[in-house]
Amino acid sequence: MKLRTIYSKHVSNFKLALKITRFMKAFKILSVFIFLLVATSHSVVEGQQIVTLSKEKVEDKVRGAWAGKMIGVMYGRAMEFKATGVMYTGDISWTPQQVEKSLLEDDIYGQLSFMMTMEKLGLDAPVDSLVRNFANAGFPLCHANLQSRKNYFDHIPVGEAGKPENNMHADDIDFQIESDFIGFINPCMPQSSNKLCRRVGSIMSYGDGMYGGMYLSSIHALAYNNENIESLITNALKSIPQQSTYALCIKDVLAAYHQDPTDWKKAWEKIQHRWGNIDICAPYHTFDIDAKLNGAFVTIGLLYGGGDFRKTMEITIRSGQDTDCNTSNAAAVLGLIHGYKAIPDELKSYIPQIADKNFLYTSYSYNKAVQQTLVFIAENVKNNGGSVGSDSYFIKSQKPIAPKLEQGFRNIRMNYQVQVKDKANWKFDSNWKDFVYGDGDNDLYALATTPGATVEIDFTGTGVSLLGSWNVDAGKAKVYIDNRFIKEIDTYYREEAGKYDVNRAYLFHQFGLKNGKHTLKVIVSEDKNAHSSGNKLYIERIIAYKTSDK
Repeated sequence: MKLRTIYSKHVSNFKLALKITRFMKAFKILSVFIFLLVATSHSVVEGQQIVTLSKEKVEDKVRGAWAGKMIGVMYGRAMEFKATGVMYTGDISWTPQQVEKSLLEDDIYGQLSFMMTMEKLGLDAPVDSLVRNFANAGFPLCHANLQSRKNYFDHIPVGEAGKPENNMHADDIDFQIESDFIGFINPCMPQSSNKLCRRVGSIMSYGDGMYGGMYLSSIHALAYNNENIESLITNALKSIPQQSTYALCIKDVLAAYHQDPTDWKKAWEKIQHRWGNIDICAPYHTFDIDAKLNGAFVTIGLLYGGGDFRKTMEITIRSGQDTDCNTSNAAAVLGLIHGYKAIPDELKSYIPQIADKNFLYTSYSYNKAVQQTLVFIAENVKNNGGSVGSDSYFIKSQKPIAPKLEQGFRNIRMNYQVQVKDKANWKFDSNWKDFVYGDGDNDLYALATTPGATVEIDFTGTGVSLLGSWNVDAGKAKVYIDNRFIKEIDTYYREEAGKYDVNRAYLFHQFGLKNGKHTLKVIVSEDKNAHSSGNKLYIERIIAYKTSDK
């Protein structure tokens, strides 16, 4: 009996010890699991860091970003292209009520048109749907956007319309000023941002024009979790090829800043000296809509502005060129970094009064843009391996990765131009007459009135372009270089496009010729676009190009 009792006690103690051991082992495993779970908000998981952002914080940042766009575009609107190739030294005035006119600005309604299509068809909306809706939208367009619309109507395939052979504006600023929303909807995810940039940007850009959008979108994406502006710029540069001329230009800004972080004017002078005279869009004018130059001015404003809204916008404006677009980009970055609540009242106080008014040509108001951005954020977070909780986003952050280098117009520079007013250089037959648009555009055009009208002009260099205007009564023409047929061009467009010298339409361009003397010949075709009311051809100048080693 006694032995049985002692045995029973030992068995009970053993069983108790076993239970305790099992419990301790389970507790240890659970502790490790809890530690790993907590640590994932700060640790690397499969090469990615889990970033936790509260929904309240994200919404404040989104509100700040869109408010920054609206404030910035109007802060710099009156000075747009008032200073080209020089610093702007005039007055900069502001009243809070000015922000209402941002509802009329293409800097905002242009990108909202893409958001509207994505709202209907999803974030993976086919590119042909994006370009179709963009091309058929009611708003007017200029430069790269205008050329993309023309290319759509000319049935140039999706993916080809932005390339240099089809778009002399491929390096222009257009995609850069329309790309903000892509960064807004991809918090901490610059790889996802770049993928969407590729799809949207290919509609109207290539090379530096594409990289401008990728760079700015990456800044926005990274700004959700990084308030250091120099760090943002340095990391966003990793989203584009390091040897692209866009990246080299921004690196020059950083170098100037490191050399003297107190004097933005020295940085401006260095950028203007190296990058201010290579624009391919309007090389005959100090007007410069090149993406990298204007992107450099945005970067100068951000770096030397030190995070202060007014100082950042003022420096960006005083850098000149496309001041409303550049200031809008810069202020959007600060709005996203600091959030709506941190924007000074003297800048934002009127926004609540217009928050539900729609932007022109869209069904989006400020409030609607904010809410749809948040919808897209939730989708993108989940699509990229993250999750959305009741009050937070759990984002798998991404490191910036650059695409393969593509560079348009490398080393192509204007050699000289010949305008129609220099009649001694042109050989027109009798089917042409003088034409002037007037209304501020007093340059002399040559207007072909009948099929068969012919013109020839000699030029020297490695390339040539023919500029003029498209129109509702314009026809087709066959183009020859050195008596070799190159292509037939269609100069019909649904409205007049090409008025004013910096907005001339590129009717034709050809590069890669052997350096030397050549002859361009143009013959108006019998055929015409079915939508055109005539066979007219409007030409105003040619540009001859050289290949530079710089």
